[in-house]
Amino acid sequence: MLIRLATPEDTSDIHRLIYELAVYEKAPDEMVATIEQIEQSLFNSHPVAFCHVAEVEGKIVGIALWFLNYSTWLGKPGIYLEDLFVQPEYRGHGIGKGFMKTLAQLCVERGYERFQWWVLDWNAPSIDFYKSLGAVAMDDWTVFRLYGDALKKFASQA
Repeated sequence: MLIRLATPEDTSDIHRLIYELAVYEKAPDEMVATIEQIEQSLFNSHPVAFCHVAEVEGKIVGIALWFLNYSTWLGKPGIYLEDLFVQPEYRGHGIGKGFMKTLAQLCVERGYERFQWWVLDWNAPSIDFYKSLGAVAMDDWTVFRLYGDALKKFASQA
């Protein structure tokens, strides 16, 4: 197994794995990003996100897609893990833990104080995995999202 920073040549595999994650999360119709959008987001001169990939025998079997966030209370950036996905047949072999350790090490090396992510409340295997790493659920916080027509409507109000 090799975990490495993704390259532009990996874009179609990244796109494929994002779709597989959407299927796993029971929302394949919500995954509308194109290969071109993924490539532009990750590999332009000012990327808005970053991605590590896991290779097994030359095949990309997992992704960890992340971006920087910022804590005003700490006055420091951190890593927000947007997507972590390992193909089912490769789970249980340390790939997920390898991704998490790679990103945790990146936080420590860069002086980031936080490494955080969301997980669906029905995803017990992932919740158990994250707890095994020492992660703590932020149960006292509720996630809000303004998107689609509601976002456009709100933005256009005087």
